Amino acid sequence: MNIGGGDEYEARTRTSEGVPGARDGARTTTRTRLPGSEGGGNRPPTRPGRSLVTVVAVVVLLIAAIAFANRGGGGEDGGGDNASSDGKGGTPPQAQPTAPSGEKPVKNSPDTLASGFPHTEKGAQSAAANYAVALVSADIVKSKERDEIIQQLFAPDQVTGIQRKMDKAYSPKLLARMGLDENGVAKKDTKYVSRTAPVGTTVRKYKGDTAKLDVWCTGVFGNAGKKSTTPVTSDWFTLTFDLTWTDGDWKIRKFSQKEGPAPVNGDNTASRADEIAAAVDKFGGFTYAR
Repeated sequence: MNIGGGDEYEARTRTSEGVPGARDGARTTTRTRLPGSEGGGNRPPTRPGRSLVTVVAVVVLLIAAIAFANRGGGGEDGGGDNASSDGKGGTPPQAQPTAPSGEKPVKNSPDTLASGFPHTEKGAQSAAANYAVALVSADIVKSKERDEIIQQLFAPDQVTGIQRKMDKAYSPKLLARMGLDENGVAKKDTKYVSRTAPVGTTVRKYKGDTAKLDVWCTGVFGNAGKKSTTPVTSDWFTLTFDLTWTDGDWKIRKFSQKEGPAPVNGDNTASRADEIAAAVDKFGGFTYAR
């Protein structure tokens, strides 16, 4: 969904390591010298069942040890001990990009616009991903909700200009084409749907108090209803954000939007309009964080 139409609207391989095993067909023999015997005496017959139990027990212990070693492993919060246990200074495993850091990405409560992002490169990525969700949400078509979103997400010196441009973009004519009235409300027996899911972020430039990032997104938008002339469809697009650190948080100075990258359409069977509407009510959104 193009949210502005203008220039301003512009992630384990668990390796798992295999457990070494004996070669196929290999034979192992244990020779036992019984106490009090001279010359070794006769060795008691082996017990295949007992040997099998021992082998299985060893394998289970190895698997358990590997699984334990692969758990958590310690992230940015230093929650795990990655050092070699033999004191030889082995190279610790590196945390994956999506491993939890132990630091809460935002400070606000659920069901509100995300805010309070860390003053870091990852914090800027988290902010951009969450701002993409808000800017292409169902609330953006309603004047009052749109003003609240702009007031919170944009740098103070950009608010008035962005409000004016968005009010112009979401004109009664555009809203009518979207199947909405002048207040952004869907017609009777229909439900307006606009839900965005960031697929990934990339940092173009980061320097202290400024950041330029791309957010690759997919989403669904349209009107769910039997008589809807604008049925819910999917979309792929990229949002580019210029962020600035202002008043203890990341704020948008400007942004733009372009189509794609879009994958080949799958062969999924389209759901009924009532199923789409029910899904939007049933499934809540996420706070996105790096």
